[in-house]
Amino acid sequence: MQLYCNSLTEYKRLATLEVKVGDLIIGNFNPVRIQTMTTTDTMDTAATVAQTIRCIEAGAELVRITAPSKKEADNLLVIKNELRKQGYTTPLVADIHFTPNAAEIAARIVEKVRVNPGNYVDKKKFEQIDYTDSEYLEEIDRIRERFSPLVKICKEYGTAMRIGTNHGSLSDRIMSRYGDTPMGMVESAMEFLRIAEDLQYRNIVLSMKASNPQVMVQAYRLLVQTMEQELGHCYPLHLGVTEAGDGEDGRIKSAIGIGALLEDGVGDTIRVSLTEDPEFELPVCKDIVKRYTNRNDYTAIPPVSNVPYSPFEYKRRESSAVENTGEKQVPVVVADYSRAENIRPEDLNAIGYHYDEPSDKWNIGDAAADYIYTGKQLPAFGLPGTLRMVIDADYWQSLTDKHELVPYFDARHYVTACEQKETGRINFVQFDGNHLDTEAHEQLLLQLANPATAASTVLIATATGSNAMAAIRRLFILLLEKNIQVPVIIHSVSNQPSADEHLIHHATEAGALLLDGFGDGIWLTNEEATGNQYNTLNNIAFGILQATRTRISKTEYISCPSCGRTLFDLQETTARIRAVTHHLKGVKIAIMGCIVNGPGEMADADFGYVGSGVGKITLYRGKEIVKRGLNSDVAVNELINLIRENGMWVEKN
Repeated sequence: MQLYCNSLTEYKRLATLEVKVGDLIIGNFNPVRIQTMTTTDTMDTAATVAQTIRCIEAGAELVRITAPSKKEADNLLVIKNELRKQGYTTPLVADIHFTPNAAEIAARIVEKVRVNPGNYVDKKKFEQIDYTDSEYLEEIDRIRERFSPLVKICKEYGTAMRIGTNHGSLSDRIMSRYGDTPMGMVESAMEFLRIAEDLQYRNIVLSMKASNPQVMVQAYRLLVQTMEQELGHCYPLHLGVTEAGDGEDGRIKSAIGIGALLEDGVGDTIRVSLTEDPEFELPVCKDIVKRYTNRNDYTAIPPVSNVPYSPFEYKRRESSAVENTGEKQVPVVVADYSRAENIRPEDLNAIGYHYDEPSDKWNIGDAAADYIYTGKQLPAFGLPGTLRMVIDADYWQSLTDKHELVPYFDARHYVTACEQKETGRINFVQFDGNHLDTEAHEQLLLQLANPATAASTVLIATATGSNAMAAIRRLFILLLEKNIQVPVIIHSVSNQPSADEHLIHHATEAGALLLDGFGDGIWLTNEEATGNQYNTLNNIAFGILQATRTRISKTEYISCPSCGRTLFDLQETTARIRAVTHHLKGVKIAIMGCIVNGPGEMADADFGYVGSGVGKITLYRGKEIVKRGLNSDVAVNELINLIRENGMWVEKN
């Protein structure tokens, strides 16, 4: 199988063409560039200039501004001149949807134009159309006729272009032939790219954005493979998870999608799309990109000659059940309390367990950890029945009553611990991905070929260094090659200096593996951390599982980052909707500022809340319009009524 990257075990940037955006160079092994997009009305010159400056001063190397019609495209010149007058030379990008004439104006003004192949020529009506091959070619000719003028203007003015596919706005024509798939996203971009290539224009960046990180990652991988096979070269890639949302969830989802690709050297510029003011996106971008500079703690990993899984489609690795781990069970969560002293019942509130003293009962939340690792200590109270305690194997062996306890072995110790393996009870065994070829690990793999040993073993896959994710992935590949189906819990250990970087680290390292179907659980640890981080780590763990759609424990919000097209206060509205719906476990709610990506992304949501005019809201059930033109002051209550009518509403406890 031809890969989408240079190596699965060694960090190497993907070779791409070089694209010039003003004085900024993207691709061809240049640093990964960070960018954002303004949220102001483009016709409000002062506000747009002020926000652009805030973004530049926060670190943006490109700033995108929406141009939904000719008048906004014309005003880009006023905005650009004012920025240059104030001494800011950062390249500007015009964001175009539906309006080729606006793109042609903008291409003469700004350094880069972004077009969406899903709506630049086509209109989306959610119609299934069965094209003959000749009819389909006629549609391509129609695209060529409408797109070629923009390409010629970009060539004349030295303007760069981003061909930016969005999963939520694939045209009916693409959907009819390829379906709602990563391959449909790739083909949508390739149709435009082939036209540009025919016109000898290569100053192009491409993107494949989706609100689902799994779809997004697969689309980028397929795009790289397609460009290599068809063109013999790759264009630079702009990475992003669209409609990621806000707060911790938005950061987790973005880090998983963007980080999974950057880990393999794929990606030349990134944007983190948060439902927050755009200047708050830049620190997250910096934290993500920082991981891929000056990688000097690299560990050699055995190369992969044959890839025993498909990186272009999701399939969970087959594993056997060992108690509540593995097989078709949801991934488990391990909470690390090994540094805690005198663990009390109230300390478990942080991981989803609340003790009610009058009734002497535990209340268990939806995001409750499954295991607690305490190292070499036992709490002086009875744990809730659904929470298993993991302790170090040497301490476990010193105890008389060990019936309900789970021992945690290193590989060398477990190879000789015959008595425990024969009991058929669950054992946690550490497997260090940095040292796959040590004698102890080789002996362990031999023993795991024995069904009796495998039936009681759960591997804890861990690694250190800048390529820890690749090392753990190499372990999973080794298990696939040897057909060893024991469950594996991913242990992500962060040595990062800040809370924000801990989050990025865990989301990237664990999330990238889960996206490929690897992992029957996660265990997050922050080294040298101070203070009580149990709640934070538990939230991150369940956030990673939610974002990878491997374990749903809360409401999911698909929320766009706002821009000059937004028709209501997106941040305030998102907060209001969250406040009344956050208890609806498993319900997906899309909150969209306008119709550009709204209806398409809502095909993946249960309900949608979309701006359809100033102060006006349209409600969707899936991709079906249910109510149009609601006043925004009643629309949230109408959304609740819609959820209730469809049997998905539950009252808060």
